[in-house]
Parts: sequence; structure tokens; C-alpha cells
Amino acid sequence: MSRRFVLFGATGYTGRITAEALTRAGMAPVLAGRSAQALTAVVEALTPLAPSGATPTWQVADINDPASVRALLTSHDDVLISTVGPFSLIGNPAIEAAVDAGCVYIDSTGEGAFIRRVFEEYGPLAEQTGARLLTAFGYDFVPGNLAGALALAQSEGLARRVEIGYFVRGGFGMSSGTKASMMAAVMQPSYEYLGGVLATSKGKPAVASFDIGNGKMRDAIAVGATEQFALPRLDPKLDDVGVFLGWSGSMSGAASAGIAAAATAAKVPGVGSTTLEMLTKKSQENTGEGPTPAERADAISIIVARTLDGVGRELANVRVEGPNGYDLTADLLSWAAAMSDRIEGAGAFGPVNAFGLDALIEGCAQMGLREV
Repeated sequence: MSRRFVLFGATGYTGRITAEALTRAGMAPVLAGRSAQALTAVVEALTPLAPSGATPTWQVADINDPASVRALLTSHDDVLISTVGPFSLIGNPAIEAAVDAGCVYIDSTGEGAFIRRVFEEYGPLAEQTGARLLTAFGYDFVPGNLAGALALAQSEGLARRVEIGYFVRGGFGMSSGTKASMMAAVMQPSYEYLGGVLATSKGKPAVASFDIGNGKMRDAIAVGATEQFALPRLDPKLDDVGVFLGWSGSMSGAASAGIAAAATAAKVPGVGSTTLEMLTKKSQENTGEGPTPAERADAISIIVARTLDGVGRELANVRVEGPNGYDLTADLLSWAAAMSDRIEGAGAFGPVNAFGLDALIEGCAQMGLREV
């Protein structure tokens, strides 16, 4: 391949899994991070997995030195994949470097505040430089875009609301980076798409219940995601798009109240900034910890999408299932990088907007994410 694939955050938990996926795919990634020693170890471990002539290399880059991040990119043909989080705290240097270089940018965030910034702030800048931005291209929030698009396709143009729920069955564990990102997300304002308008959420996040199969109902909490930006592009007649995270299960109501309380506390002068500074420091100190391969293998990702007409009648209900969130994220990032030369235009894209529904269905099926 003539394109350069650069993975920033390669020594973190999600970064290492993604580095392996890129290496096995023969993409000869440039692995980037703060520590030369850690990067060398990752390259040594992955080299035996690389096809002939596609050995990974490494390059030091640090978010505290934006010039070192910009030095990762050499042309608009480069593809920069970032797994450096919490993104709302330390994700800006990577995407700003990609926008200025006019190249492809892909990240693994699940943080609504950062996603909104990508679509509303960085997207218009990318349109000027030719950059193509794919944010949250992992377990959160590609499967919901897939399920939502499938449900819309079955609704014959009558859908006015889409509701999407994310769930996990089996063993479940979070990496140190995911924990830090979730804490950062709670401290940031969320958003909702209601009445054809995207607006900052107020009060407690909504709670919705979904059938995850065999009549089993699970509760989930409303979150900001890419679906609120991407799905209305597929069907401009949509009035409402709701995305819900079901990790709290029966405790979703209590979790919703806790999120509202944390968001209120974050607005108190000094409290929010101090907490975010603490999270930034902690996220840089504690990296690379997470579920073992065996623990990941025991988990199944379940995503449900349903469409409703103007009076609330259900039109379609789609469920997709696939591997655990971490392996799925690594495969999705690798797939998007390989397919990125097919993106037409510039700016910020959702998964279907970027690749088309047929290509996304095929690609997701290859990594085990399918409609059931």
C-alpha cells in the first residue's frame, strides 16, 4: 500500500489491540506514542505477525508537544488513527494535525462532547482542507449506525423517530482508558436530537427499555453519539434520534440521576476544571490496563434499533450482534483505514455517509457483526 497508516496511542490498551489488527492486515503501521521503550516493545511483539514486507515501525509523539504529533503526518494521503483519550481532554492535537494536513482521521472515542466538536467545529474546517474525519468508529458508535440505517431502510420513508440501544451479554470489563473516558464524558454536557434540532440536554438523561432477544428487556441511558448527526443525513424527515447505553441495566434510573448530579457539580466554579485536570493526569499515568483476551472472548455486543412513525407506532426493529467491544473497535478502525480512500468529499462523516450501507454491511459481517 502506498498510503501511510499512523496509529497514535499504540501503547495503550485499545491501541495495542488496534496495532495488532493493522499489522495482521499488512498495513505496516507507524506506531506512535510517548515512550520509545514501550513502542519498541510493541513493534517487537507484532513483527512476527506481519506479512512479508509489512513490518510495523514506530515514532515518538506526545500530546504535550503538538509539533511532534504534526510530525507524524507527511502528506494528505496519510491516515491518522487515534486511540488517545479521554478525547475531550487530550484528543485535540491529533485531529488538528489531521485537519491541517488534509488527510484522513479516524478515532475510537465514545465521548459525546468530542463527537459534537468533530461534527460542528472540525468538520467545517476539514471541508476547507480536504480532510476526512471519522470519529467514534468503534463499538461506539458504528453498530448503532448500521442497525439504524437497516431499520430506516425497512421503514419505507415513514420513520420519524429512531431509537438505538447498546448492550453487552456475557463477561464485561473496562480498560483504564474507557473508565477515564466515561468519567470525562459525565463531566461534559450531552446533547439530543429532537424535533429536527440538535440541542444540549437538560436535566436527567432519559431512560428507555429495549428487547435484546427472547423477550428480555433491558434499560439504557440516553447518550450523545454519532447517530444524532449521521442518521438525519440518511433520512431528512427524521424528527428524533435517541441513542441509549445499556451497561447499567436495572440501575439505569439511578445512574441517570447520578449523571445529572455530576454534570451539575461540574458547573460549579473550580470543581469542573479541577476534576478534568485530575482526569487528564490520571489518564496519562494509568494506561494499558484492561480485560484479558479470554475475558473479551466471553462478551457479545448487542445493538438494537427501532423506528417509529409520527404517532409512535413501531415500524421496524433490527438487532445486530458481534464480538466484544474492544476487538470490534480494533477491527472497525483497521477496516475504515483500509477503506478510507473510497470516501468522497471532505468533512466529518458517519459510517454510512462515508462508505454506503452495502459496503458497511459487508465489512461488518467480515468481523462478525451481523443482523440477527
